[in-house]
Amino acid sequence: MPRLEWPLHIVRRVVIAAVVLTLLAVAVPLTMDWIEDTRSRCADGVVKKGEADECVGVTDGSYSFDDHLDAVIEKIKEENDRVAANADEEPYVSVAYMTSFTLTDDDSNSDESVRHELEGAYLAQYRHNRGDLPASPKIRLLIANPGSRAGQWEHTVEELAKRKDSDDRLVAVAGLGPSTDRTLAALKRLSEHGLAMVASSMTATNIRDINGFVRVAPTNVDEARAASAYLKREKVRTAVVVQDVADHNLYARTLGDAFTEAFPDKDGGHRLVAERLTFDSSVRSAWENELRFIPGQLCQRKPEVVYFAGRGQHLTHFLDAIANRTCQEEKFTVITGDDTTNLTAKQLAYAARTGVRVLYTGLAHPDMWRGAPHSVSAPSAKHFQEGGTLDRWFPNDPRYDGGAIVAHDSVLTAAQGVRMAARWEGEVTGEAVARMFHQMDGDQQVPGASGFIAFQNNGNPRDKAVPILSLDSRGRAAFVELSAADGAPPQGG
Repeated sequence: MPRLEWPLHIVRRVVIAAVVLTLLAVAVPLTMDWIEDTRSRCADGVVKKGEADECVGVTDGSYSFDDHLDAVIEKIKEENDRVAANADEEPYVSVAYMTSFTLTDDDSNSDESVRHELEGAYLAQYRHNRGDLPASPKIRLLIANPGSRAGQWEHTVEELAKRKDSDDRLVAVAGLGPSTDRTLAALKRLSEHGLAMVASSMTATNIRDINGFVRVAPTNVDEARAASAYLKREKVRTAVVVQDVADHNLYARTLGDAFTEAFPDKDGGHRLVAERLTFDSSVRSAWENELRFIPGQLCQRKPEVVYFAGRGQHLTHFLDAIANRTCQEEKFTVITGDDTTNLTAKQLAYAARTGVRVLYTGLAHPDMWRGAPHSVSAPSAKHFQEGGTLDRWFPNDPRYDGGAIVAHDSVLTAAQGVRMAARWEGEVTGEAVARMFHQMDGDQQVPGASGFIAFQNNGNPRDKAVPILSLDSRGRAAFVELSAADGAPPQGG
């Protein structure tokens, strides 16, 4: 059989075609991947995730998660660049501030509250790097966004983990967001990665005993005991608890449990006049109606005080329902927890107009220093006073919610851990910084603007100062008194 021979030019064309097809088979998917990556990329370390295409991840200030954050993020970027430029002369490590910066109506935080947190975090960075508490290594402050309700926490935590062994030299994460199941899962994952963690506003009592974790805020048990002690001093004898029983709401659950245990006396001098009155915020079609029915039960039970164990966003609906109660002759006082500080100024003003007296246990307040000067660091507190550092840096942005203070104190705690770990030429790692938290007592207490801070072995603050606050007619938080769960708040020099 004769052999078929192809002309050389045909062979060349076939080979070239085969090569082209092979290259296309590789290039087309790569090109599609590149296009997809480009479409999903918001900035270095920040990508679009979820149904809402939220920009989540970690930035050094090169990217702003929302326009209202631009002023503070610009300052953070400037300081980070300065620290990096001087790295040959002074070493640095990084601390990340993580909370939800792309908010929706489902979040308990507000734009105002998270902006104030970032302002306080920057103040702590500045004080450590070149302010009144200069120390080394210097700190670069990263900004980490896990998305609305921390829905993309897994992605953001993995981005943070990458920064541990990179040029960022990440050693600690501060802030960390509200008390939710997702936040708890994020804490455990960060712990596995060997990062130190300092929560700012997290108060759920059952978030504890996590390796490397501490918090600067009083726990819900501390808040409930402080509220109970205040009410008893005010001769209040009867109360009832209204509680959100949504499964994911650790904040409400622990707050309600703590007050139910703290207020009643064995002799009956102080008692709860009914079982807990409940609503479930996870049932979207029902919770507002539930809150509207509860005032009828209050009119029947006639408690002197209603303890509201729920988020601030639900409190405004509850106060509106009480304002329209049938028993207008009955006067009610509502006392609640720190989530009230996450309401906007407009929401607080609306709540103040309901005609019901509203008290709450806050995380911090600028007037704490005046109320108990030996229990709060004066050098730290002055930055938050009228005309102080934050007023000069960020004018026309009132910070009565306490968010700036506790965020400052959380980053200041991480910075103090960095300083202590570096002494005697120690290696500054996440694990080393976390171990320093256990040494922060006595002369090494953190000089916080929310009170001097020391930690128990389980990560909770010891005898943390708890301010009792009230809403005035303008919806602003007015300082009433300072207390603590177990006696007087700790004092410093």
